[in-house]
Amino acid sequence: MKIEAEILEDAPAFTALRRDLHANPELAFLETRTADIVRGQLASYGIEVVENVGKTGLVGIIKKGSSNRALGLRADMDALPINETSDLPHRSKVAGRMHACGHDGHTAMLLAAAKHLARTSVIDGTVYLIFQPGEESGRGALAMIEDGLFDRFPMEAVFAAHNWPNLPVGSFAVAPGPMMASCNEFTIEVTGHGGHAAMPDLSCDPVQPACQIAIALQTIVSRNLPPAEAAVLSVTMINAGEAVHVIPNSAVLKGTIRTFSEEVTDRMEARLNLIVQSVAAAHGASSKVTFIRNCAPTVNHAAEAEFVRRALTNLVGKEAVEAFVPSMAAEDFSFMLQHKPGCYFMIGNGSGDHRSGAHGLGPCVLHNPSYDFNDSLIAIGAQAWVQIAERWLADPAS
Repeated sequence: MKIEAEILEDAPAFTALRRDLHANPELAFLETRTADIVRGQLASYGIEVVENVGKTGLVGIIKKGSSNRALGLRADMDALPINETSDLPHRSKVAGRMHACGHDGHTAMLLAAAKHLARTSVIDGTVYLIFQPGEESGRGALAMIEDGLFDRFPMEAVFAAHNWPNLPVGSFAVAPGPMMASCNEFTIEVTGHGGHAAMPDLSCDPVQPACQIAIALQTIVSRNLPPAEAAVLSVTMINAGEAVHVIPNSAVLKGTIRTFSEEVTDRMEARLNLIVQSVAAAHGASSKVTFIRNCAPTVNHAAEAEFVRRALTNLVGKEAVEAFVPSMAAEDFSFMLQHKPGCYFMIGNGSGDHRSGAHGLGPCVLHNPSYDFNDSLIAIGAQAWVQIAERWLADPAS
């Protein structure tokens, strides 16, 4: 892998910046300090900055030459509502908040690339640097789009990357088609009428249909979808009753459905509604289903995925660019890919050996209170962004 000398020289400074962001995490749409740091960094490189795009989002604009060609590079900025368990020197200073997904590192990587592109790289066209809020909420990308992201900053394609634990450092993973699943939530309310637990015949017990609904929902994937169609339905919460001798009036179930296509989500939602209504009615109870679609599946466009694969292969070699196996995790970059051609790819975060012995309990996996971004990725990721920008503006088919 050949990394530009200027990027390597700047890596320690961006490592310090990343660790400062890690120590001062901010939740979705509250990333004011982070946005101020990003704005200040971009301005110091001579990059034009547009603030408050989708609330706390920013867009940096690097325009060189006379070409009308343009692309967008996106990094996310928000943290998670998690208590960090490590004793690392840069551990979170804020109780209940933590960069447990590496968005601090994603921001640092794109800033490092921005500095190189602005001061050193010879490009002909425009690079839009998209610093997105609220990815963990599932609504940050949508907020930027609704605030005119693609109208105000016309780009041909948009790209995003995410660190991926247990993928070796120095390697990448990408694939055409689905990369991440949709994220959908359901709430089921089963209503009967309560009474004394010793006299169930005088009541309409909602707990029994609720339990049968939880079991019956598992047949949707196993019996209503084609065997080759990947999907997950999980009932994650069941709440009913307040006293052991009392049959409650109602029971509530909550859970999630994840799929790789909206058509499968449609089928699962319809089947869920039918099962809930039928089982509740069979017990003399009434029911209500609330179904919320948080994120669509993240589906790469074939041409852009192939472009990224070639660009990364040119950077690290064929052996270090893997075919990504789609994950049931979700990513709101999906909304951007619904509006523009583009590609979402993974950059290896390693096995967690970069953490010191003070990392606390737990593996270095995403959304774990012992997670930490691998700072050796900053230079690698920055070079990847530079490679993608330069090759796209030279020739999108290169």
